[in-house]
Amino acid sequence: MADEQEAWLGIDLGTQSVRVLAVTGDGTVVGRGSAPLGGRRDGDRHEQDPGEWWEGVCAAARQAVEESRGVRIGGLAVCGTSGTVLLTDVAGRPLSPGLMYDDGRASAQAARARAAGLAVQDTWALPKAMWLLGEYGGLPEAPRGAHPHLRLARPPRFRLAHQPDVIVARLTGEPPPADSSHALKTGYDLENDAWPHPALTELGLPDGLLPDVVHPGTRLGEVCPAAAEATGIPAGTPVVAGMTDGCAAQIASGALRPGSWNSVLGTTLVLKGASTAPVHDPTGVVYNHRAPGGTWLPGGASSVGAGVLTAAFAGADPAVMDERAAAHEPSGAVAYPLVSPGERFPFHAPQAVALVLGEPEDDADLWAALLQGVAFTERLCLDYLHHLGAPLDGPLTFTGGAARSRYWNQLRADILGRPARVPAQTEPALGMAALAAYGVSAADGESGFLRESGSLGGGGTSLGGGAALGLADVAERMVRVRTVVEPRPDRTALFAEPYARLVDELTARGWLPPPVAAHAHARLTRNTADS
Repeated sequence: MADEQEAWLGIDLGTQSVRVLAVTGDGTVVGRGSAPLGGRRDGDRHEQDPGEWWEGVCAAARQAVEESRGVRIGGLAVCGTSGTVLLTDVAGRPLSPGLMYDDGRASAQAARARAAGLAVQDTWALPKAMWLLGEYGGLPEAPRGAHPHLRLARPPRFRLAHQPDVIVARLTGEPPPADSSHALKTGYDLENDAWPHPALTELGLPDGLLPDVVHPGTRLGEVCPAAAEATGIPAGTPVVAGMTDGCAAQIASGALRPGSWNSVLGTTLVLKGASTAPVHDPTGVVYNHRAPGGTWLPGGASSVGAGVLTAAFAGADPAVMDERAAAHEPSGAVAYPLVSPGERFPFHAPQAVALVLGEPEDDADLWAALLQGVAFTERLCLDYLHHLGAPLDGPLTFTGGAARSRYWNQLRADILGRPARVPAQTEPALGMAALAAYGVSAADGESGFLRESGSLGGGGTSLGGGAALGLADVAERMVRVRTVVEPRPDRTALFAEPYARLVDELTARGWLPPPVAAHAHARLTRNTADS
């Protein structure tokens, strides 16, 4: 057993802030830091300044490392918002703003990509990469009738980078390969573990634009002296390839066994589960990440989420509003509380906008309608997954910033009609700390997390045995479940009618496919009868 306690750093680039956690092998948080992030929204456009990402990481990392003084940092991993991309020069320096995960300006490019046979959504990274190249003059056009490969004659002036790639480049001092999790929405084929070069060539993307790709948990390099000076992270600290923020939150939930699901409720809503095989969805609404070890992580990201509360009630005290909202179950209004125009999951509808059916009595009733509307969407997401044949028989976990609300957790469990676990630590940064622990041990091929023959993370319980540990094992040892929220059947029944009303409205507007609506109604009828 090591004399010095060991911790792992998880770095999470969120929508509104950078968060960093230092976590020991038994799940104890020994250091934390955060720094705010700004952004620019204009209609369907949403940008951030990549320079602010690095400034935020430096500030948050310094706080976390200072708090964990005396603890050795064993490694780190970085997660970012899924689908956020930018252009850099060949050295990895940003040359464009970061187009955020929900930026919808590239709908025309998305249509071209779909015509080329790629199942992408309008807000995915690949269409935005095409838009960026066109905007910055890097997307060459072939003469009519020319062979597609003529478009690749000159090397690109740009490289495409995902949000964490910018940070890893600053940490290690050189542009890194991308992890396959962030590369998914750029068109990377996880089943074949390769870029779909014929389709990308047809779209005019030049050779050298896209990064090499490695699996999450792969060791990428070490923190360089310049980054150590800026962040406080010791030079030489291993840097491990991360995953998207949704996958990071799933790791932080411990929901990595087949049939288990994690619902991440932050600015927006993300549901991710675990399966032995991909969940195929011809519409592309549900897509599949791949975890280290080969299991699949199906799921989707909605544009509904807690961000609507900030937009509608700037400066409000959530705890006070929750208490007032409890008198409105169900609300006098039914809401579909989109944070921004367009919906991605549980249906694809670029034309979708936020809606409120009925007139709320007062602010408390409107707050209640928004809380309930997010939970209704969450239920519809699970109904859609069931419609696709996804396994849902394992535990459900709530993570994300909204999981700090005890009232909302209970409301969600009531509306879903199923119990939910709430971990003591719900941040995606914990998932990155666990992935760093797994990745460093896997690369070393020695005791620690990878093999149950030594101490747990240099300060935990001796495990003994000698069997190889997977990421699920590591996560379960670092995740502490704080409570299990049980649904109240009488409350579940109360919310059946407004849920059905919302399903019908979404169908009438042409957003929700009728077969999905029928499946949701069938499950609702069965569950109501069971209760």
